[in-house]
Amino acid sequence: MKLIVAEKPIAGRRIAELLADSKVTEKRINSVPTYHFERNNESCVVIPLRGHIKDVDFPKRYSPWVGTDLKALVYSNIEYTEKERNIISLLKELATQFNIAIFATDYDREGESIALEALECLQETNPNIETKRAVFSAITKQDVEQAFNALKELDFNLADSANARREIDLIWGAVLTRFLSLVSGQLGKEFLSAGRVQSPTLALIVDREKEILAFKPKPYWEVEAIFEKDSKKFSALHKQGRFWEREKALAVLKKKEPFGVVSKITIKEKTLKRPEPFNTTSFLRAATSLGFSAARAMSLAEDLYNLGYISYPRTDNAAYPATINLRKIVQTLTAYNPVSNIAKELLSKERLVPSRGKSAKDHPPIHPVALPKERLSDAHAKIYELICRRFLATLSSDAVVETIATEILVGNEPFIARGQHYIELGWKKVYPYSQANEVLLPKLKEGETVKLLDMKLHEKKTKPPARYSQSALIKAMADLGLGTKSTRHEIIQKLYARGYIKGNKAIIPNRIAFAVIDSLEKHDGLILKPEMTANLEKEMDEIALGKRSKKSVVEDSRKLLLQVLDQLLENKVSIGQELRKAIFEDRKQFACTAEHCDGSLVVRRSKSGKRFLGCTNYPKCTVTFPLPQKGKIEPLAEKCPVCGKPMIKVTGRRYSYKMCIDPNCKSKEEWKNKMKKKNNGEQNNNE
Repeated sequence: MKLIVAEKPIAGRRIAELLADSKVTEKRINSVPTYHFERNNESCVVIPLRGHIKDVDFPKRYSPWVGTDLKALVYSNIEYTEKERNIISLLKELATQFNIAIFATDYDREGESIALEALECLQETNPNIETKRAVFSAITKQDVEQAFNALKELDFNLADSANARREIDLIWGAVLTRFLSLVSGQLGKEFLSAGRVQSPTLALIVDREKEILAFKPKPYWEVEAIFEKDSKKFSALHKQGRFWEREKALAVLKKKEPFGVVSKITIKEKTLKRPEPFNTTSFLRAATSLGFSAARAMSLAEDLYNLGYISYPRTDNAAYPATINLRKIVQTLTAYNPVSNIAKELLSKERLVPSRGKSAKDHPPIHPVALPKERLSDAHAKIYELICRRFLATLSSDAVVETIATEILVGNEPFIARGQHYIELGWKKVYPYSQANEVLLPKLKEGETVKLLDMKLHEKKTKPPARYSQSALIKAMADLGLGTKSTRHEIIQKLYARGYIKGNKAIIPNRIAFAVIDSLEKHDGLILKPEMTANLEKEMDEIALGKRSKKSVVEDSRKLLLQVLDQLLENKVSIGQELRKAIFEDRKQFACTAEHCDGSLVVRRSKSGKRFLGCTNYPKCTVTFPLPQKGKIEPLAEKCPVCGKPMIKVTGRRYSYKMCIDPNCKSKEEWKNKMKKKNNGEQNNNE
């Protein structure tokens, strides 16, 4: 009898179906779904986990935040505590019934760590159980069969590398978060978090915002000429581009003449290289540009992988290995309507030669492996189509564009008209996320005259650097070695969840983010340096390669953290003052609504813990307004159209709505009536 351990239920069921000689039977044992089947006349059972079945944590004596010595916390023992007790109990119970356990978790550091947790549970009751590892990059019949026909050994170095990261991130996160929360008085649900990767990432966002705030726009002028030939109008800009002095630009306008003379035409062909195969970073960047958050995009990709539709989505590899049958995948995609014609066109080629990015000893690049058997949700369908189109784009030809720069003299003032058109669309035909823009000029010859219709002066200003998008932030993190392909989207999501940042297309930090980063920068700075966390990442890579031990790397990180903590503790009074001031400013929502009061309405909490808006001039001013007790509160610039009071936006995990802060506003009547009807409807259904 063989016991197979999968990482998640959806993957466990699929692996069982792919391996079974006949029907798979599902049985729930201890509330855990298990999948039973026969393979080669041998009984097999798949037990799916739920990711990690153990948590890393400190001993219980360190649970209280107040009164715990942070230096002692730095050197505390780390315990691996039971998280999924039903699964752990089942593993221990079934271990004695099997002579071999095959681990089929995701093949990466995290997956190996999860497999090790399961192994330790099995060995508690059956220390002699034989163990093997199934390694695959896609949950398809061919990949899974090959993996189970060529089983390998567990990679304990890989597991140690993942566990080192878990322990280091726990220690750094707990110590820094407790320090900031204690000195600022922000305990309970409103604690201030910090971390080894989280804080330098937040520093990138805050530093960019500081650049924007410090930026002083500089005015400049552009002179545009509108020409016409054969009833076709076209535009040209003065060759100088930006005029930093308005008078010089006006001097050009005064030289307006009825005609311009084509003095020079420059035609060039430019090749636009086809994109590289998707690795995790490039995939997340592409998906976020479509409007998905990085965390959501990864979640959708993991679903598609577990369903057997795409390859493993966590990879650094951007080069297809020779073992992938590219033509077979293209053949499959001929039945996928959005790209069917492109796939058929590619099949007509004698050879399919893919583009190639950086190769890594990792899973292959992200690519489709099968067509969906059921209708996908809109979000899943968009991600699947993105991956299919990227795959086909890597097999398409380069795009070729012809660029034309035409110089036209108005008197002795040169203007440049630029045009471009595609000679060969190539990969642009299949990959619409990269637009193929064309600017068509009328046919022009050197020496001919064209009619000048108008000359315009445009006043503009230099612009500050753009705020980070999630796509740009992921690239910056990758370039600086912050986090890994598997964790960067989680770090960004954590910053949103902690309320440090807002905005989807452009990431904006709040006042607390500024205060946290300024305090750490002023009184330490080491934690915010990407080099520090990047070096720790390299050490964890060395664990995976067997060059360093987990213990030595964790101990090195403790010593480094203690240096950081010593600096912070020396300056805890000033750090606390700075943070409390920023928190107070951040809580200011609106000007007080009372007449002749110069106070501000801020979020406060009553003795019972309920939040409300109260005036900063209390007890002199007693104006208060109740607030919803759930959801994130955000002030709006708009006023209530009914009563003129301020409006707020309330956002939860699955809801978002705007409301007037005045509970007596007539705008609330409609909402109350809707709720009354809803409640009455529910009551009638229950009856």
